[in-house]
Amino acid sequence: MLFFRGPARLLLGLLVLSACNEPVDDMITPPAPGPGGAAANWAARADSAQAALHQYFWAPTNQYYLQNNLGKPDFNYWWQAHGLDVLLDAYQRTKAQDYTTRMQQLQQGAKKQNGNTYLNTFYDDMAWHALANLRAFQVTKDPSYKATATLLWADLKTGWNTTQGGGIAWRKTQLNYKNTPANAPVAILAARLYQLDRNPDDLAWAIKIYEWQKQTLVDPTTGTVWDGVNRQGDGQIDKEWRFSYNQGVFLGAGLELYRATQQTTYLDDANRTAGYVLNDSQLSPGGILRDEGGGDGGLFKGVLVRYLALLATEPAVPAATRARYVSFLKFNGESLYKQGTRRPQYLFNTSWTTQPGGTVDGSAQLSGVMMFEVMADLQARQLL
Repeated sequence: MLFFRGPARLLLGLLVLSACNEPVDDMITPPAPGPGGAAANWAARADSAQAALHQYFWAPTNQYYLQNNLGKPDFNYWWQAHGLDVLLDAYQRTKAQDYTTRMQQLQQGAKKQNGNTYLNTFYDDMAWHALANLRAFQVTKDPSYKATATLLWADLKTGWNTTQGGGIAWRKTQLNYKNTPANAPVAILAARLYQLDRNPDDLAWAIKIYEWQKQTLVDPTTGTVWDGVNRQGDGQIDKEWRFSYNQGVFLGAGLELYRATQQTTYLDDANRTAGYVLNDSQLSPGGILRDEGGGDGGLFKGVLVRYLALLATEPAVPAATRARYVSFLKFNGESLYKQGTRRPQYLFNTSWTTQPGGTVDGSAQLSGVMMFEVMADLQARQLL
């Protein structure tokens, strides 16, 4: 990532629409009304959000997602990984082949813009691409995605060193600074690789990274996840930097290690951190995830939402706990739709309680698409 640096056919009808008109709401037949009246049509809203992402942010020649809706061409490497993830969300929901075509285009465009390689100086950025590629392989069975994930995984392991007691470094030019954005996503990756291939070395890596993360950058009582240690070379932990992103990736790592090992301690860790998110007035004032700014910060809420939704749909989570997670996600999704979305354009703000201005960063747009896809998935599972 990170914020310290500067900056079905889409449905065929949606592709045609996005080329000549604005995305519109509720384009498909809505679900049957429930006891409380007509249900929100989250699948249609997700379609419109995906159409807007393509219309306003896609660079058709160079095939990557732009900095903002006004065509600023800056290339943000880790944003493209989340672009791949949201295309996967749409493909899994609709099975429309246009999404897989876009995925392949994005892979080539991102590689070219990154110097014709998937490798990067930032370990956290590579972790996101590895995660998205591994998921793309699992969904499509295209071996090229697995090959990219494997390439990145081999390079990610070189980021481990013993300064600060262990951990994956943030970047290759600052090996003594360790943070949650690098370590928790890599732990998720290693645990998922183990679940796929059953290579015990992958599980050993997942546990080693997770235990360092938990012991170094997590409050054992509250589950609060801190950002990093030794950023300024003084060995100090950035305890004041509490971002939705960090909570999301740590609870995601706990969930994946639970799935890999069936050890409930990991699931307990995930639920503790999730509970902190739901109840903390700084992270979610009034029950709405706070505005964490544009640039890289625009993606933070999307990351949290993705992993909280995975936790909410884990069968081992108690029903009452699941209901709280779903209620929180629904409250945020409805706030984003009603207050934080400019319609009919379907552009999203960094604040989910106010309308966006004229400029919308691709990061904020991606977070909004993730939120709508989560809502569509929860609705399809009849959890809303």
